Amino acid sequence: MEKYEITIVGAGLAGLTAARRLSKQGRNQILLVDKSKSVGGRLATRRVANGKADHGAQFFTVRTDELEEDVKEWLNQGWIKPWFGEDHTRYTAVDGMNKLAKHLGDGFSSKLQSEVSVIRKEEGYYQLEDLEGNVWQSEKVLLTMPAPQIVQLINQSSISIQPQVVKQLKAVKFEPTYVGIFHFKSGTTLPESGQIDHDLPDGMERIVDHQKKGISEDVIVTVYMTGDWSRRHFGEDYVMGLMKEMAEPYLDWEDLESEQLKRWRYAQAKQVLREPYVDLTGDGTLVAAGDAFLRSNDPAGRTRFESAYLSGKDAAAYLSW
Repeated sequence: MEKYEITIVGAGLAGLTAARRLSKQGRNQILLVDKSKSVGGRLATRRVANGKADHGAQFFTVRTDELEEDVKEWLNQGWIKPWFGEDHTRYTAVDGMNKLAKHLGDGFSSKLQSEVSVIRKEEGYYQLEDLEGNVWQSEKVLLTMPAPQIVQLINQSSISIQPQVVKQLKAVKFEPTYVGIFHFKSGTTLPESGQIDHDLPDGMERIVDHQKKGISEDVIVTVYMTGDWSRRHFGEDYVMGLMKEMAEPYLDWEDLESEQLKRWRYAQAKQVLREPYVDLTGDGTLVAAGDAFLRSNDPAGRTRFESAYLSGKDAAAYLSW
């Protein structure tokens, strides 16, 4: 049976950051596990015809010295670039946000398209099993998927977790997000930066032209709806029609080549946890973290790229201790 020092379940930014931090501290038996076919979580990029579109996180800002240090490295590596913004620079990945995630995950062992279904504690090791029946052992485990999925995994497992800890996790509430992905035959009239996020119809958060953003050969546009709007219309079969009607002043639908709809179930935490990680067992061997786990002094108070980064970094430091 395969054995690892640390298994990280959830290979989004928090998990990737934790893996890199642990690696720098000398841990070399790290396994990244994710149910998707790629690392990155909401650092997601989709290919459409001869183009591509970021359909999760579009950019990130930097407000801490810790992230600033890594951002300088990523800039030197040519992985990211400044996109727009005056008060706080909005950075984006040079070749799509998922490409940044792949850079961050490079060199780590991984099990992709693997959904962990149960965790057991046996003879000092955690035994993890996925839906395909694959089983492996790990000295420690870090869970970084959305809090509702962590709670579900705990309920399916035979690990003793204190009730107040489960209550903390259940208090984290997410809102969904709908994203329309549109392929156009010719260029748009969106601003030179390729994005607009103000004076939009109620319920619409952002429109992005990925050709103008600099990552797509074809004209691929994403339309983001707010969490509140997406929650109210979640599961309805006419969502795309409503989105197109609202975006009509900005986009020429007669020029449309194709369309797709992406539905993020856990896009934005409406209620966050004011701790960067939670020790589930009290002995530092099973820990939960993620973008909804915020430091107590976090000024933004909401999930974002930097909150995921800091949570992963702090959880890794705690696991190493």
